[in-house]
Amino acid sequence: MIKGTTKLLGVVGYPVEHSLSPVMHNAAIAALGVDYVYLPFPVAPQDLQAALAGFAALGVEGFNLTIPHKQSIIPLLSEVSPLARSVGAVNTVWRGDRGWCGTNTDVEGFLSPLKALNCSWSQKIAVILGNGGASRAVVAGCAELGMAEIHVVGRNPEKLEIFRQSWLDSPVPVAVSVHPQSQLATLISRADLLVNTTPVGMYPDVDRSPVDGDILGGLKPDAIAYDLIYTPSPTQFLQLAKNRGAIAIDGLEMLVQQGAAALQIWLQRPVPVAVMRQSLKAQLFG
Repeated sequence: MIKGTTKLLGVVGYPVEHSLSPVMHNAAIAALGVDYVYLPFPVAPQDLQAALAGFAALGVEGFNLTIPHKQSIIPLLSEVSPLARSVGAVNTVWRGDRGWCGTNTDVEGFLSPLKALNCSWSQKIAVILGNGGASRAVVAGCAELGMAEIHVVGRNPEKLEIFRQSWLDSPVPVAVSVHPQSQLATLISRADLLVNTTPVGMYPDVDRSPVDGDILGGLKPDAIAYDLIYTPSPTQFLQLAKNRGAIAIDGLEMLVQQGAAALQIWLQRPVPVAVMRQSLKAQLFG
């Protein structure tokens, strides 16, 4: 029940109506019985600074950020965590003593299912498909695991070089190698962890894969294939990898865990991760 005392949380994006964050956060809020509500806030890029002032005036406690605001929010914050600065993106904001503070929980979300495997990562090789915003959290996560090599594959040489250079002065030391698509087959044959950070294969384009079957056939049978996409499940990419005997991980757990980490920051208490996970499964799969 929403009352005059109900505290506001939300997700800021443009567009934002597709976000599943309100589903899982409000399920957790209901399970905890706390006086909060989590709302979607559509904010156009040119209105972000005005929205922050409005949130302060309204007493909003905190919010998540999605496309296109994860980078543009940074200069508007009073404090940014070292992790978020190294990733170059903020997805979680809360009210601090001196203003709005931001961090990145996408890295924690990405790592959660990998840490559950209880592997030794120090001799492992990661190959990451895509060099957009999502890949930055993946690179930071692979660096935190202590992986021996991190390779990023993209289509635009200029953007790839900018991506590589952006890590040189990072607060978190990360050695990233970048490669054109033409080198993908060779890289995949060496990969212990292959991560798709692109939207290729996401609903409604469910019959597409960022890697064709012939190239993916070179994947080692004991490799891990990780797709940040969570619908459909499995994606064509993951199905092809599973056919090779790879361990397949979709993006649902990353979505759950990054959301749980954000909610714990806001509420300063443990949150019901299982409730959040189940609410998303019910929404997505019935």
